Amino acid sequence: MRKLTAPQILLLSFLTAVLCGSILLSLPIAVKGDKPLSIIDSLFTATSAICVTGLVVKDTGTFFSSFGQGAILFFIQLGGLGIMTFSTLFAIILGKKLSMSQNMTIKSTLGYSRIESPKDLIKYIVLLTFTIEFIGAGLLYFRWSQITQWSPILILKRAIFHSVSAFCNAGFSLFSNSLTDFRADVPTMFIISALIIIGGLGFVVILNIPRLRHSNKIHKRINLQTKIVLAATLFLLVAGALAVFLLENNYALGNMPAKEKALSCIFTSVTPRTAGFNVLPTGGLRAATKFVLMVLIFIGASPGSTGGGIKTVTAIVLLLGFASMLKGRDRIFLFNRTIERDMFRRAVAVFVLAMGLIFVSTLLLTITEKALLGSNSYFLNLFFESTSAFGTCGLTTGITGQLSPLGKLIIIITMFLGRVGPLTAVLALAARKDEKIGYRYPEEKIMVG
Repeated sequence: MRKLTAPQILLLSFLTAVLCGSILLSLPIAVKGDKPLSIIDSLFTATSAICVTGLVVKDTGTFFSSFGQGAILFFIQLGGLGIMTFSTLFAIILGKKLSMSQNMTIKSTLGYSRIESPKDLIKYIVLLTFTIEFIGAGLLYFRWSQITQWSPILILKRAIFHSVSAFCNAGFSLFSNSLTDFRADVPTMFIISALIIIGGLGFVVILNIPRLRHSNKIHKRINLQTKIVLAATLFLLVAGALAVFLLENNYALGNMPAKEKALSCIFTSVTPRTAGFNVLPTGGLRAATKFVLMVLIFIGASPGSTGGGIKTVTAIVLLLGFASMLKGRDRIFLFNRTIERDMFRRAVAVFVLAMGLIFVSTLLLTITEKALLGSNSYFLNLFFESTSAFGTCGLTTGITGQLSPLGKLIIIITMFLGRVGPLTAVLALAARKDEKIGYRYPEEKIMVG
């Protein structure tokens, strides 16, 4: 029997988790009312939680019971950390030795192949995750106990849920209007934004960041991955905030005080990095603003993080590769390092597959969602929904609950492939054979462009 490859293991593990989650959420105990979730809605919710997307067809805070909300929170944590991370942790606890295949799978999951001891790294990742989420929940509890009239138990429940959801870049909220009521509260916006950004950096980068304190040896102590991720993250956050301000200053931001405007712009730049929380009504934003958000969603977080998208490093490698081509160079240089050609080819493959997935998803939605065709902006909204599903973001223009069962299935598949990665899915499904071709055909020039 042929052994499963790392991509196949990842694909099957997520698929199994989604199916199990769907069964659990379809139980009557998972909802507050007498009518349980339909099969398609339970599958949608489970996929959205495990793929840390945040798109919902039922309001999480009012529709689901405490059991259902707890199950969703567990699925968010499972999907954010990575199913292979959890399974490896259990193996470590049981004292089992990791095989070479398991080590390769873990490296593939974390998006970084140069890991000497995946077993030790898993321990650090789990400890780091729970520590950050604990601190985030504690800060939210302290702040919300000052500005709300909720009971201590309710504050604790909501603080834990939103801390985990933010760090895992899930975007699930127990509030019907997400975080709109807190957009003028600096501490809440800062805590949630910090959790989203940290979770989106990638575990390898987070563990490498402490070396920044040695400023005199910074270039020797932090790796190229960390430098690219930090630079790209900072640029996207600043550029996104400025774009939202310039495009919405006289529209969605028009009647807000200066402080609320600034917080809304910054948070709206942070959350498309696959988080999915919102403080502005996404459906009411200008078409140009939606397009900017779609670009941020498409790029997404960083490799080996809790977020989705094509990843920041992929986008940087693509841009640098294109710039090198215009300059007539066959190598890519950054921070006094040379990026391998294979990385550029991989980046191109990820970009093409991602664009293909979004285009196919949008095309199918325009066919299935006939009820939405009456809206003037229906196409942009469907395009936005597909992009958000692929980037596991969770931002929506408000059409998620209006989708037909077939439309929901399309979004489910898009979310699933977006989380495991289109390239991983292709490698898992393709029957690859290591062929050594001992011949070459004659070369012939053709016209392109």
